[in-house]
Amino acid sequence: MKISTIKEWKKLSFIIALLGLMPLLSFGQSPSEHVILISIDGFRPEFYMEDQWPAPNLKTMGQEGVRALGVTGVFPSVTYPSHTSIITGTTPDQHGIYYNAPFEPDGQTGKWFWDYGLIKAPTLWEAVRKKGLKSASFLWPVSVNAPIDYNIPEYWSLEGYGRIEPMREMETPRGLMAEMELNVLGKLNEKTFNGDYLNREDRTGDMAGYVLETYKPNLITVHLIAADHFQHSEGREGPMVFKSIGAIDRAIGKIMEAADRAGIMDKTTFIITGDHGFVNTHSAISPNLWLVEAGLMENNKDRGNWKATFHTAGASAFLHLKDKNDLETLEKVRNILDELPASMKKLFRVVDKKELKQIGADPNAALALAPIQGISFSSSTKGNIIKASNGGTHGYFPDFKEIETGFIAWGAGIKNNVEIQEMDLVDVAPLVKHLLDLSIEFPNSTMYPGMIK
Repeated sequence: MKISTIKEWKKLSFIIALLGLMPLLSFGQSPSEHVILISIDGFRPEFYMEDQWPAPNLKTMGQEGVRALGVTGVFPSVTYPSHTSIITGTTPDQHGIYYNAPFEPDGQTGKWFWDYGLIKAPTLWEAVRKKGLKSASFLWPVSVNAPIDYNIPEYWSLEGYGRIEPMREMETPRGLMAEMELNVLGKLNEKTFNGDYLNREDRTGDMAGYVLETYKPNLITVHLIAADHFQHSEGREGPMVFKSIGAIDRAIGKIMEAADRAGIMDKTTFIITGDHGFVNTHSAISPNLWLVEAGLMENNKDRGNWKATFHTAGASAFLHLKDKNDLETLEKVRNILDELPASMKKLFRVVDKKELKQIGADPNAALALAPIQGISFSSSTKGNIIKASNGGTHGYFPDFKEIETGFIAWGAGIKNNVEIQEMDLVDVAPLVKHLLDLSIEFPNSTMYPGMIK
């Protein structure tokens, strides 16, 4: 090539300089290549904000990245609706997972909202697949048959909770569990992978770490359960709750180390959130006893010849009518509630249809009962109206501090040392969308630009 003019020399010099800069430019590149979305069931902000909790990884990420002082959840504030709100960026009325267990008119069988096909809204997993990226998931609720490349869903048979075989039968791809057992886990069974012990958190962390290091998926969703399990049995400050936080933090550390070993730490973002906080309880109310006494349902497993019944979800209770247009029965229930003694009425409030719609709860419920802290609702149809209870629970209307969950974001694409005073659970999904540059819309949630570089 013959260069004859100064103009041509300048043009060539510009092209050479541009070619030299190409490796440094990021045309169309997403802020992160790998997002690890971890849900800690029963996650409370104090776990990373207060000194007494044994969580060095969580605290470091919270201090160095973005941390929220509180995250407002959905109603009811229970696991399955909440996790589906995280993955869809919308509320239960939109995504269709209203409770942990669906309301069954002929009586509750024990099944939960396990199958992905029940979700009515687009999910982050779908968006990842549509972009041609890879995903993985470990024990995430409502993920059976989900569009996930490496998936061990949370699932159990009606024969009883805790068996490993039902999850193995629903895995994707076939043989993934056996591959992980051979390479990192050892043999999994009811003793080595048991929610009553902290070994389950270790092995969940090992699963996620192994798949991250081996296959490098772009989105990993992980569900850790120990904090929820022990807060239920011991309350908010039980000794095993402290130990569970240590085990959870260790599991997260395993995933962080896997990213480091894989050489992708600088391209990876960790998002740690949860589904709800926790409240210590002392007493439980059985509202279906009022309906049995009024002849609106029977004390039978299938509810007998029923017209109205309360479906409990954690601490709260949702009224379902056999005929949704049965205004006469609805008025009878309202009268029952209105005529209760003041000593009972002060223990809860009635959430009407309008308020249920405003917060995005089950559109099929005629009303709901939201208890005060310390009180929960029971599905029992016999015995005393109010009984003693202990331990902790959730499911409350999400309008007070103790029921809020937490949020941390750290790593690629995330600003340093940012504190978010308040956010909603549905606001997690837009951040994942931004980090991976996904094509999915979240009209009911907010993307906070103050979180990102």
